[in-house]
Amino acid sequence: MSKSDPNRIIRLLPIAVGGLAGTLLLINRLLTEQLTSSQSRSDALGIIEGATLLLVGVLWQQIQARSPETVTLVGESGFELAPELPDNIKTELAWASHLLLTNTVTRSLVVYYDGKTLLRRGILGNNSAVNPGAIVNKVLEKQKPIYLVSLKLYPGKVEFDYLPENIQGIICQPIGEKGVLILGADAPRSYTKQDENWIEGIADKLAESLRN
Repeated sequence: MSKSDPNRIIRLLPIAVGGLAGTLLLINRLLTEQLTSSQSRSDALGIIEGATLLLVGVLWQQIQARSPETVTLVGESGFELAPELPDNIKTELAWASHLLLTNTVTRSLVVYYDGKTLLRRGILGNNSAVNPGAIVNKVLEKQKPIYLVSLKLYPGKVEFDYLPENIQGIICQPIGEKGVLILGADAPRSYTKQDENWIEGIADKLAESLRN
């Protein structure tokens, strides 16, 4: 179920006020038997003001950015760490995943490194292990992140069956040369440049820790 746009009423307000003003002016004109010159001037100003409000309302509908609509992700909330990891790595992965879940729009994340799934946290998908597909392999090969802004636009989304089935947007961020940090959001086009910078910085820190 998607959430309604919280700014919708604000964007519609100029149209409603302009329409109401125009209607009241028309009613007043129809009910007035004899017009004076001052009333004619007032009516003209009122019409201009009403038309301006209508124009502003239409422009707001077109140029004001709307918040992406979120969905309720399918799956259970969980936190899984590979049991064979050293305690210091477990602590760092827990810290990093907590930061990403609380400071970005991420709702589900996976850490894949050196052929193993080290961590899954947030809303979990059906599969517990990562089977790298074309997109993850490209990230490993090119050492550059890939941001899939809206999963419904990508037929290759089936490779992400370890994330919730209705995940909306995904970032695949390289962790050094051996790993990928895979993050999913509950709304399309919801990651900002600041989010991407956060993710890149944390992935670089994880790469340094996992390399040692």
